[in-house]
Amino acid sequence: MSVDKFEKVFLSSGTTTNSRSKHFISNLKLYEESFIKNFNLNYGEIDKYTIIGLLPNYYENSDSSLIYMVEKLIKLSKSKDSGFYLDNYPKLSKKLIELDLKKERKTILIGVPYALLDLIEFNQFQLNNTIIMETGGMKGRRKELVRKELHEKLKLGFGVNNIHSEYGMTELLSQAYSKGDGIFRTPLWMKAIIRDINDAQNLDFNKKSGAINIIDLANYNSCSFIATDDMGKYVNDDEFELIGRLDNSDVRGCNLLV
Repeated sequence: MSVDKFEKVFLSSGTTTNSRSKHFISNLKLYEESFIKNFNLNYGEIDKYTIIGLLPNYYENSDSSLIYMVEKLIKLSKSKDSGFYLDNYPKLSKKLIELDLKKERKTILIGVPYALLDLIEFNQFQLNNTIIMETGGMKGRRKELVRKELHEKLKLGFGVNNIHSEYGMTELLSQAYSKGDGIFRTPLWMKAIIRDINDAQNLDFNKKSGAINIIDLANYNSCSFIATDDMGKYVNDDEFELIGRLDNSDVRGCNLLV
């Protein structure tokens, strides 16, 4: 397929490597169908939520697949309070408290870890009707934390019992969601397989700890088989636990479509 046949090119943030991976998308409707159906499977109808994005580093990248997804979810929420707040912490703090007290609908705050930490340093919350969802890494803005430590800080700062997570990347058109404890559930068209880091052809290795391979059937006309540098554990056929990153790894995905 020639380049002019693609509707969109998604670019990675380029924070972990000097080169930015590119994902050529032939059908944006397929991507939308994938993330909308997956959201519905995990959280129900989108218009029952207010969606707030705290993704300042991604927002600077107009070709981010995450920004495309969150923008679409914001529109589908049909809430006047949904939107991106970037680093306007006074306004965002006031809005989160206001929405939580109203309880007209649940709020989902999806943000990068460093911005969520910045927010709770600005203000401490006690939220009862809000889902806090982290995605991505520190993007060089803060020291990387293990997931358990990060989640404990966020739970304390937002006054919630669980921290949700979204697992995705430029190279994937599907996401896995966690509602706590780093256990991610994949949709039917996405599968995580654990590979032996010492022998990638060891097909009997899956039910142990190792690096994560992803099969994503939403990657139509692109790479559906992704060997990541993320480390994980097998939980069951629909779930995996995300542990961290391989030592000395700095390139993600199927290297990636560059």
